Amino acid sequence: MVAAIEAGGTKFRVAVGTGPGGIEAERTIPTTTPAETLDRVVGFVRSTGIAVASAGIASFGPIDLDPSSPSYGSILATPKPGWSGAAVLGVVTAGLGVPVAVDTDVGGAALAEMRWGAARGLSDIVYFTVGTGVGGGVIVGGRIHHGVGHPEVGHIPVTPEAGDAYPGHCPFHGGCLEGMACGPAIGDRWGRPAADLGGRDEVWDLEARYLAQGIRAVTYLLAPQRVVLGGGVMQQRGLLCRVRRHLERQLAGYGSAPLPGGADGYVAAAALGPDAGLLGAIALGIEAAG
Repeated sequence: MVAAIEAGGTKFRVAVGTGPGGIEAERTIPTTTPAETLDRVVGFVRSTGIAVASAGIASFGPIDLDPSSPSYGSILATPKPGWSGAAVLGVVTAGLGVPVAVDTDVGGAALAEMRWGAARGLSDIVYFTVGTGVGGGVIVGGRIHHGVGHPEVGHIPVTPEAGDAYPGHCPFHGGCLEGMACGPAIGDRWGRPAADLGGRDEVWDLEARYLAQGIRAVTYLLAPQRVVLGGGVMQQRGLLCRVRRHLERQLAGYGSAPLPGGADGYVAAAALGPDAGLLGAIALGIEAAG
């Protein structure tokens, strides 16, 4: 049994289990102060009376993932009041007394999709979540990729599409992938929430072109075996098919190898839905247990 913690800016989901279909206990805890929130997280796991062998944390970021750093497992500078410097890993490890693994929420989701979901059986994948922001987890050789920090695939540059004068939603980069393709960018550009734009082909064709640009970049840079797309924006009917078609056009037949299964097999919908982060925390905990 593994304790799983999906740490979000508005809520923490905490569970004890072994994987999909194997959740024995679960609770949602509002994100307040670090001390109060983490105390409730540890208290819930203990209250279940279930002995856990390890724990996994899939956290919002930015978070220090350098094991040699004195602030390893702590939240870095964040606009979330009171959470900059919060020692998430340290508090959970001390409270539960078991091995604990930590990574980003999207890194965990990528690991879960590789273990149980749309990328099962593969070792090199990229997972995108497209919603309020755009984030991504990268798996290389079966392990979540870290370098100097963790990947920020939502902030790769994209080229403005023809006729699109929107400057971008990202406060750091303006027209990066997140700035042009996140849910709020759709609402800003078209003057209505994305959820109210379902019948507008021009809206979703433009969105697909930007997402295809991001996938093209990671395809040429990382050559993954599959790209998995999740998040609320990807629930829009027909968007996945549009992304695949625009990716084919943008790649223009160039690459060191053909896409596995063509665009339809290469770009897949996330299979684990809203549970990807929580299951990612379980997957991290399984790795922590060795």
